[in-house]
Amino acid sequence: MRELTTDPRAGRRTAISISGLAALVAALLIGIRVGAVPVSMGDIWHVFSAPAGNEAYQIIYNIRVPRVLTGALTGINLALAGCILQGVLRNPLADPGIIGVSAGAGLAAMAVMILWPGLTALVPAVAFAGALMAAGIVFMLSWDRGVQPLRLILAGVALAAFFGGGMSGLMVFHSDKVQGAVNWLAGGFQGRSWDHVSMILPYSCIGIVGALLSYRYLNALQLGDDIAKGLGIKVETARFSLVALAALLAASAVSVAGLLGFVGLIIPHITRMLVGSDFEYLLPCAAVLGATLVVAADTVARTVFSPVEVPVGIFMAFLGAPFFIFLLQRGMRR
Repeated sequence: MRELTTDPRAGRRTAISISGLAALVAALLIGIRVGAVPVSMGDIWHVFSAPAGNEAYQIIYNIRVPRVLTGALTGINLALAGCILQGVLRNPLADPGIIGVSAGAGLAAMAVMILWPGLTALVPAVAFAGALMAAGIVFMLSWDRGVQPLRLILAGVALAAFFGGGMSGLMVFHSDKVQGAVNWLAGGFQGRSWDHVSMILPYSCIGIVGALLSYRYLNALQLGDDIAKGLGIKVETARFSLVALAALLAASAVSVAGLLGFVGLIIPHITRMLVGSDFEYLLPCAAVLGATLVVAADTVARTVFSPVEVPVGIFMAFLGAPFFIFLLQRGMRR
């Protein structure tokens, strides 16, 4: 008789998932509650149970709720994009920012915002095209009988610098139109409204569903191309489709949050330490932790130095840069 066995990590994963969801709910509520004008939990409850149209309603419903929702969706998208890229490329340093995907999306989005401001609704789609183009160029430059990790990082850094130069050029030649673009470039959620939620939500739904359904392909790719082919996976098709999915997620995040770096690098590593490398658990947990981190970081960035609001992109850089150096040093010791 076959003996049934249970995964010893199942209890730990369940506890981490529940704790992560509780932390996300807490981050969302704190993000709505704190600010220049404090509101109570009762005010938040009344906004949704008995809308009154008073000052508290205007602050909560029209300013803070769309801001935290935009932050949460941005965190989910960047975390999932980082997980997918690290899984597809089997490179722990892969991240939408490091391999140039975010910069490609950023240049395309900035071009629309500065040159064709009336077409703002098209920013996510144009950013997606820019991200795909950047991913294609990086793949082409790093290909030598397969994607070479070191060449990929170097090509990504070079391409990000190239696109960064393009963004600087746009600001120089259109200096009279760059005020909004400069704030966007730093990465942040100041002034985000329900329009931004509507802008990112459709792309996020497609990307999140696609990412959560792709865990079998990502697990198979971790075993190597030969074994993946033996399991019936069309390796190159799966790899291209997953990179396109990561580009969609990263581009939608860039279109509403600007160049918010390091989320796609940090969150997959932290999540992997908590729940292991199985993408069936890694992807949903990373999405929850990514949303929690971005919402919490944005809340801290806009309240700690009040009345001055620090763009969350600057705050994330102070968190992410030391973590990136830590990963590099750990990799060099191996």
